[in-house]
Amino acid sequence: MSSTPHRQPRGWRTFVASLRHSPGLGRLLAVRLSSQITDGIFQASLVGGILFNPERHADPLAVAGGLAVLLLPYSLIGPFAGALLDHWDRRNVLMYANFLRALIIAVVAAAIASGAPDTVVLVGALAVTGASRFVAAGLSAGLPHVARRDVIVATNALFTTLGGAMLTVGLGVTLALRAVFGDDNTGSALTMASGVILAVLAGRLAHRFAPLQLGPDEPDDPGRSAFHAVAVGLLHGARAVAHCRPVAAALSAIGAHRLVFGMNTLMILVIARHTGSGDGVDRLSMVVGFTGAGALVAAILTPIAVARVGRRTTLMAALVVGAAAELTILSFNFAVICAAALVLGLVGQTAKLCGDVAMQVDIDDMVRGQVFSVQDAVFNIAYVGAVTVAALAIPADGQATGLVVLGVVLYLVGVAVVAVVHRHRPVDATTESRPAPASH
Repeated sequence: MSSTPHRQPRGWRTFVASLRHSPGLGRLLAVRLSSQITDGIFQASLVGGILFNPERHADPLAVAGGLAVLLLPYSLIGPFAGALLDHWDRRNVLMYANFLRALIIAVVAAAIASGAPDTVVLVGALAVTGASRFVAAGLSAGLPHVARRDVIVATNALFTTLGGAMLTVGLGVTLALRAVFGDDNTGSALTMASGVILAVLAGRLAHRFAPLQLGPDEPDDPGRSAFHAVAVGLLHGARAVAHCRPVAAALSAIGAHRLVFGMNTLMILVIARHTGSGDGVDRLSMVVGFTGAGALVAAILTPIAVARVGRRTTLMAALVVGAAAELTILSFNFAVICAAALVLGLVGQTAKLCGDVAMQVDIDDMVRGQVFSVQDAVFNIAYVGAVTVAALAIPADGQATGLVVLGVVLYLVGVAVVAVVHRHRPVDATTESRPAPASH
């Protein structure tokens, strides 16, 4: 499929009509929202408890280590999640992954209540993260089965925006419950345990889908075992990416942005600590808020841009804007950094939305989960690698001119790669806008 814009830019109005006439789409949204509130409650309950919060570490290398502990398990679990999503009924994966997540959250809460060592809590948290990976990948891989293709960009944008908002809701729920239960071990455990209820709810909602309604229509390597699917999963995903130019281009754009974003994360963390008074948490929170606002703007603008100029041009324009915004950081003025964070949040979310759509529209259903695993690997390994490199090069005050210049170069390289890899092809409008495959 080409990213050349088709002639049905009906956007949000068509999406609302699709939501009204597709019970499966609304149900999938409900699973996503309840799942992400669960994530918000669980993550917020852990803040300040163990190394999951890199703000607690003054040493940049320790920050890199904390982020590696948080993010690399996604990349290690991704090949398993993607392969099994293309081998098993995705409805069952969503259901049992949520139930398993509820059980592990209960175990972690019990460990906190008993005063268990941080290592025990950390291992449990990584297990919850792994179950969440199955849920997130299953939601993305199953979406084309309940959403019409002519509104899939708007659908992704809305789902992503609401999902991010639910993380914030989870944080609010956590703060409210901690005010009731207290902030000691028992109070923290009771607060975290509230996530169990929502995880079970998400599993029950997933159970209401018909068998195989979310795919796969045909399993990858039919007749082979789940062990075989896991063994070859990442290889099949990488091969599918290599043979699909739009997806390869989108992943290149995502990788370029994540490299820059990783370097910027460490720079801004250190700068926030060395600017003004206090520990810098308020200033860091402000930058995070501007980044989130940029992502929200992207959710509105990306469907419009893709409908008018196509994914290729949208990606290239976003990366050019990112290079310009990155260049302004050379002033190392905090107000300018906040403005740049807003723009870079928009750039990153635009690349992510274009990547999700490419994988949902241009990739065969039987390997879609495995391609999402490749994206996870690119997304997280690029980020952690960039943070590690920055930790070795950043000065004590965080004002790393060389890293900012490198960020500009990476964005421009991303533009060139997208231009070369994602060439325009003739498009059949009837194929581009055809509805998703009928559910079983």
